[in-house]
Amino acid sequence: MKQSFRLQGLDCANCAARLERALNKLDGVAHASVNFLAQRLSLEAEDARWEGVLRDAKALVKKLEPDVTVA
Repeated sequence: MKQSFRLQGLDCANCAARLERALNKLDGVAHASVNFLAQRLSLEAEDARWEGVLRDAKALVKKLEPDVTVA
């Protein structure tokens, strides 16, 4: 499954790159992409593991960038 989310509060291109690298290392993530200019997160994972991967991805974003919200 592939889905795109809006990132609110992302104010740094380096932060976006750091988030992208960390998200791609998460177990179950096939591909993650963070677009700083569009303020978007694209996340791809297996359908069977989607809910867990999404939960872990949101938690990781909150841990690395507390001011950023995945909407």
